Amino acid sequence: MIELIIGFVIFFVVIFIITVVYHNRFRFVMIKISEADNHIDAFLEKKMELLEKSRPIIVKELKKDDFLEELEELHGKELNHFELNDLLKNSFHSLCKLIEDNEKLLQSEELVQIMDNLNDNEEQIVGSIKFYNDSVVLFHQLLNSFPSNILAFFCRYKRKEFYPNEKMEMYEILNG
Repeated sequence: MIELIIGFVIFFVVIFIITVVYHNRFRFVMIKISEADNHIDAFLEKKMELLEKSRPIIVKELKKDDFLEELEELHGKELNHFELNDLLKNSFHSLCKLIEDNEKLLQSEELVQIMDNLNDNEEQIVGSIKFYNDSVVLFHQLLNSFPSNILAFFCRYKRKEFYPNEKMEMYEILNG
């Protein structure tokens, strides 16, 4: 009878330890995802600010009143990071193409400075997105592997979205 009680105690201690270990892994990865999300948010705000600063210069130099109008429409909308990133990326590419087509814009020191800042910002966004996607891969691995998938079921953890790039495709290939 004592052996049975000791067996149950050992069983519950092992289950408790496994639960705590995997719960901590989930929390650690979720903190990393949240941290990356906060960085991406700050970098996207900076990118929007820089693009908005470029607008009056373009309007003044090229008399193009409709340039980057979508940025003005953003102020009332609630977009998630994925949508905002796509919209700002398209706006940035439009600005780059316009500058490429109109080299006289490069005579503006202010615009050159804004473009340098935008290029630095773009590198920071790419790095933060890579960190985010890497963390999401770890999170999904925990969701899909035993015994952490049992804990994920009881804690109701849900899959997270990737920023579109090769990581999502790589994960799907590995998971498939």
